[in-house]
Amino acid sequence: MFPREVIATGSLVLRPPAPHDADAIIRANADPVTRRFLTLLPVPYTLDDAHDYLKLAEAKWANGGAEFTITDATTGEYLGTVGVQPPDRWGSLEIGYALAPWARGKGVATAAVRAVTQWAFDHGVHRVVLIAEVENVPSLKVAYGAGFVQEGVQREAKVLRDGRRADWVVFARLATDAGLASAPYLPVFDELTDGVVRLEPITAADSGDFYAMLQDPVVDRYRFGPAPTEADIERRCRYTGYWWVSGQRIELAVRDAGSGAFAGHLQLMQVVQALDQAMVGYSLVPEFRGKGFMTRAVRLLVDWAFDNTSLHRILAGTDASNTASHQVLERAGFERVATHRELFPQPDGSWTDDVEWLRLRPQKG
Repeated sequence: MFPREVIATGSLVLRPPAPHDADAIIRANADPVTRRFLTLLPVPYTLDDAHDYLKLAEAKWANGGAEFTITDATTGEYLGTVGVQPPDRWGSLEIGYALAPWARGKGVATAAVRAVTQWAFDHGVHRVVLIAEVENVPSLKVAYGAGFVQEGVQREAKVLRDGRRADWVVFARLATDAGLASAPYLPVFDELTDGVVRLEPITAADSGDFYAMLQDPVVDRYRFGPAPTEADIERRCRYTGYWWVSGQRIELAVRDAGSGAFAGHLQLMQVVQALDQAMVGYSLVPEFRGKGFMTRAVRLLVDWAFDNTSLHRILAGTDASNTASHQVLERAGFERVATHRELFPQPDGSWTDDVEWLRLRPQKG
């Protein structure tokens, strides 16, 4: 059983919840983002619900866990909650947290999670687990920032309010880990534009347009692997933020900058951090072809990558017969460097060659 202690960390004080927190708890839990990711939260959230939470917090302490109210060290303002479940039979425990909307974007959750995790280690805990929904990008950032290491993905482990199942990303920290914050290998941006095309993170709202584009005969001709279903594409779009903040890949919607219309898809994939190397891939809807859209999009992304990441080599691979894609890469500054014979299997049992293209980071000076 943990001692009921107060934890001071930087500009925060973490203390056991108290009855006078009730009004702030109600305001915090009226937030739509909180409701989206805390699927068991009562809606509407009432004073009775706040009192029930305070009773559960007391019970958690009594049963061997801990629950803290996060407060501002100077003003005492309520900022959220953080707590740990009672340890399991092997001494591992799970940490959870919820931040008030007025406290977000300031590193509060990361600092609180880091402080409680270290406090648990100081009291003999060996392993702390953190689980975040795959679409909860802020929570994923907290895990990486608090020194947790990703261990896996639990598929369809959570049921949302609308009945849809969602995936969980599982993280953990050991008492023996260094606990260093993971600097993002691929910094996140909201958009890139040159005034003609606009690049934005692709979302589930784009999945219909994305899937329709894949049905085009030209796009399908150069597709590799089994044909995805609509559900596959929607799931892929929901993973965009997770893949990005974990440094695995970037998935973008290419849009007409004027109308906002979906024009295509662009990705930075096969990221090999040890080599500072990645690959671009792309597809364009028929009505935007022949207008230089994809050349602009590829150039925007590659220039951003060289300016904002440590990437040194960016590759592209094209079917030897895909002359339109060859022209995109040539105009975007790529150099043809190799041909891989009979790399791509075809539906009729034949094989086609792959042409490899490369852009290197520009030399300074």
